This record gives sequence, structure tokens and C-alpha cells, in this order.
Amino acid sequence: VLVAEMKHLTLLALALTLIATICLGAKSPYQAVLTHSRIRGRPHGPNVCAMHNIQGTDKKYFTNCKQWYQRKICGKPAVISYECCPGYEKMPGEKGCPAALPLVDIYNTLGVAGASTTQMYTDRANLKEEIDGPGSVTFFAPSNTAWSALPHEILDALVSNVNIELLNALHYHMVDRRLTSEDLKHGSSFTSMYQDFDVHIHHYPNGIVTVNCARLIKTDQHATNGIVHVVDRVITAISNNVHSFIDTDDDLETLRTALAAAGMTTMLESEGQYTLFAPTNEAFEKIPPDTLNRILGDPVALRDLLNYHILKHMQCAESIVTGMPMETMQGTVLEVGCDGDHMTLNGKAIITKTDQLGTNGVIHYINELLIPDSAKTLLELMEGSTVTKAQQMFVDTGLGPLLSGSEALTLLAPQDDAFKGSMTMDGEMKKLMNNHLLKTQLSSKSLYHGQELDTLGGLKLRVFVYRNNLCIENACIAAHDKMGRFASMLTVDKVLTPPTGTIMDVLKADDRFSLLTGALQTAGMTELMNQQKLLTVFAPTNDAFNTIPRPELNRLLQNSQGLSRLLRFHMGDGMLVSGGVTSHTRMQPLLGERLEMGMRNYTVYVNRVPVVEADLMATNGVVHAVNAIIKPLRLSTTFANIYEKHIVLAG
Repeated sequence: VLVAEMKHLTLLALALTLIATICLGAKSPYQAVLTHSRIRGRPHGPNVCAMHNIQGTDKKYFTNCKQWYQRKICGKPAVISYECCPGYEKMPGEKGCPAALPLVDIYNTLGVAGASTTQMYTDRANLKEEIDGPGSVTFFAPSNTAWSALPHEILDALVSNVNIELLNALHYHMVDRRLTSEDLKHGSSFTSMYQDFDVHIHHYPNGIVTVNCARLIKTDQHATNGIVHVVDRVITAISNNVHSFIDTDDDLETLRTALAAAGMTTMLESEGQYTLFAPTNEAFEKIPPDTLNRILGDPVALRDLLNYHILKHMQCAESIVTGMPMETMQGTVLEVGCDGDHMTLNGKAIITKTDQLGTNGVIHYINELLIPDSAKTLLELMEGSTVTKAQQMFVDTGLGPLLSGSEALTLLAPQDDAFKGSMTMDGEMKKLMNNHLLKTQLSSKSLYHGQELDTLGGLKLRVFVYRNNLCIENACIAAHDKMGRFASMLTVDKVLTPPTGTIMDVLKADDRFSLLTGALQTAGMTELMNQQKLLTVFAPTNDAFNTIPRPELNRLLQNSQGLSRLLRFHMGDGMLVSGGVTSHTRMQPLLGERLEMGMRNYTVYVNRVPVVEADLMATNGVVHAVNAIIKPLRLSTTFANIYEKHIVLAG
């Protein structure tokens, strides 16, 4: 059995290595997915390809190396079907597809490839002699479904004038030379046989190839006098650039005005491969007038907004089979995906019309304006995010106008779950909210350990950099920065509790630490608690001291040396807030072996003792409350007794 298992694993490893080698070493993305489909179909016989078939549709795709196990296309379930690879056919009584298709002229290849409607229209347009005689032609042949999907008025116009309109349409699908899938390079153009208009090719990394955004669904159907590629739609000649398209569509009037105001007209008239997600007039009308007027009147914000709607490359709708981040001209990314038959942006089905082609790009219409963070005020950055409670607090404090203005600020915005219970809007709360605003615009990338940040409330906040976190006082960065037009927002995991005194002040102000405060005074450690050197104190509460038997506790509280040793073991050199604790963090105490900390279920543990309240901030450190006396780890019972009786009690 073991030998059989080892053989199975060896064969599996060889198969996976073969798949990876062939997919990575294929000449083009299309050839990579074709090769992968061949390998997956090999158990069903020679020249069998595995295909992803979207359930309930006739859409099929060759399988992708990365997506084989997902069994989904555009979020919809896909089943695996097996059929003959391009150029092969079945033979009665034989496994797989052992026979090569007979090599015939293009006219007959159209029939063999399943483009019988195109074949019929070539007859009507008297094109048969042109494609069954000598020569070398590439025919991008619309499938039968593509012809039936044409609007009736367009199809009627073509078939009612076969000698001109239909003939011209078919000629635009033809190139006067043989072009295999290997020749169809991304971004290439080829002169068609209709008045020298170009057809535009895009060959995407996922193996999908398009011509004028029509997907090639049966590729490399070889003929004696050329080659046929079956496509999923009828394509039309392109003569205007993207801006000319915008200029003639009344539904894009507001966009046209905005582009002119931003000085971007020339860019969309120039050569390129742009994708424009074009907001309609309706999309602009959905924006509050004050916000829209502010952006339209601010050239910087307006350019950022418009560039956020433009990709640096041309992306046809048919090339999308899963969500992908794509960089915009503005510099940030949009999540371009699909949900069934609908193309999506940032997960929303807001695209109403796709693949409107220009000579220098493609336009997809959207009914919702996309406003990038870089065009927003602080108040707008907070809307629709995880800081809605903080937003309401700032507005209630009367800071709304400031957050909607043009002052350079950084907002430290606590997440909604950072607010515990009800918050009373009094003078102290207003002061606290002012201390969540820094006097300059910063990004988290510009912060460094030990840095001090000035707040509008007049305090200085300290920055602590840990391996796993970046914290400002007790609050740590919890999400990516949002950089607005004038100000930035850093989302933090807690409401700030800026220090108001030294460690000793913190302990004296809390009744839970009355025994500890007395012990520190007995041990002569008051000065240590008030000095500027940063300390982390795991402070035993009264409950912690009361776990010691009363006679021993009384002796301990009168023993200055024993108290000093005990308490120094509860103090670490340096500043460690709870956000800096990982699953295994070590700290050297002022006396004794190391302290070992961890984080479980949002609770900090030190030497297995849970911290009952963390991050009581002080000007010279931080206090973490514990309800048990902390003992060294990994000590024998005898050594633990010695620790307790001789080091702690006897001094």
C-alpha cells in the first residue's frame, strides 16, 4: 500500500510539474490556457480539452492554471465539460478526438467551425468566390448566436443591402493574411479588407483574446487559404477617438464639460489604449450639489476625480472573468470584476453599457460617479466607512465645518467598535475629540518611533513603532490611510486616552491600586515612577495582593527590599502598549528573568496572567492592570517557593 501511495504521489508531482512548466513556458497566454485544458482533458482521450461552462448559458472558456479549482466564472458556478480541442474531431468507436479536421477552404471551414450563419451571409453577399479560392485570409467570423443578438433594425439594414452593407460588414471581419493566435499580440492592430479600417487586438494575461472587444471563442481553425477565428459578436468599423465619442453623446454632456474644465480633452484625443468608465449625466446628478460644485471648482480635485475613471490600459468587458485590481491614471486602483453577465466596479453593478470603442480606447458607461479619496474632505472620507460613530461625535462637537474645510490636518478616527457604551458630549469629550486632530497632514508611512505629534487640543502625542503595529499613544493603525484633498484620515482601533500625569499619578488616581501605591512608597520607588524614563508597568490591583495570605501579605508590605524585588519584576524597560503585543512577545523586567506575553481573544497575557485593563497611559510609560501577582515561568515548585519566601518575603 505504501509503495502504491508513493507511486501515486510521484505521478501527481510529475503531472503538476508538467502543468506548471508548460503553462509558464507557453508562447502566449492563450496557448498557456489551451495547453492546461489539454492536460486536464487527457484522461478522456487524445486531443480532448477541458472547458469551463457557465451553468445556464452557452459561454465556455478554456481552463486557467489558477482557476481550475474555483469552478466559477464571474461569480457563477461553472461545470467542466470535455470536447475536442481546436482542429480535431471524434471518430466513431474511438476514445477522445483522434482525427484532425479535414483541411478545406475558408468557406467550408466556416461550416465546420459552427459559423454557418456567417457562411450563409457570404453566399448572399457573393463573397464565396473570394474565400474559397487562392489567397491567404484571416476571417473573424461571428458565431450564429452573435448574428441573432444583433438588433433587428441593424440586421435588416445589412441583409436588405447585401451588395454594399453586408459585404462591407463581412470585409471588416477579414484581414488579407493568415494570423494565428500567436500573431494576435496584445495592443496590435491589423488593416481589414474594408476601406483599410483597422481591427484592434487584445490578448490578455488570462488567455482571452479579443478583436474590437469581441471574444474569440473558437480560435485557430485552419484552412487551405487562411484561418478562421469564431468571435462572439459582430464587430463594426471604428473611426473616432474616445473624446469624439464623448463629444457626440448628449448623455455624457456633464462629463464633456468636466473634461474641458480639467484640460483633459487633448489626452483623450491622443494615441493610447485607454479605458474610460464614463459617468452619465444621471451619475453626476446623484452627487450632493455642494460636493459636486466644490470638486468642479477645484482643478486638482477635478483632475483626480476624472483620472480615477480612466485605466492606463484597454480592458474589454469580455476579458473579465474574476475581480482584479487595476491601476487608474489617478494612481490608485479600481476593482474591476463581473457578476454573471454584468461588469462590476468595486463590487457594484453600476456599468450600464460596455465596450463602446474608439480608436484609442474603450468606454464603459456608469450610472454612479466614482469619487477618489484624494478629492474628498475629511468629513466625506468618514462617510460610509467603519468610523460613522466618530463622524457623529465630531459633528456633535461642532467640528463639522473644520472637517469640511481646506485646512491641512490629520484625523485619528476610532473604529465604531472602539466606542463602548454611551458617550456624553461634555467639555471633556470636546477636548478629547480635538486631540484626535493633528495640526498637519500626515501619512502613516511618515511616522517614526519616538515622534511627537501636535494636536489641535494642545497636546503632544507619541508614536510607537512595533514589529506588528504602528501606534499613536494607546491607539494603533487599523486600516489603510485615506489621503483626502487637504487632509488625511488614519483609522485607529481605540479612542485615544492621552496621558495626563506620570505612572505614579495614574496609580494614585485609581482606587484599585491603593495597596500598590503604598507598596511603592515603602519600597522607595516613588521617584522611579515619576522619572522621565519610559516604563511598562504590570500593576497588581488590590485583588492581586489579597490573593496572598494575610500574614504573609502584612510581612511583605513592611519589607522594602522584598517589595522592591517583587515590583521590579512587574516592570519592563521601555514602552509596550497592548497593540504591540503579538502571540509571543518578550520583555526584560527591571529585575529577574524575562516576561513572556501573548494575545488571545483580544486579551493580553503576561506570564499567563491576564491583563484586566490595558493601556492606562502615562507621560513616562504605560500601566496594565493585573489581578494576580506575576511569577517567573518554567520554575520548579521548589524554586518557586524559594522565589516567594526568600526573594519576595524575606528580601
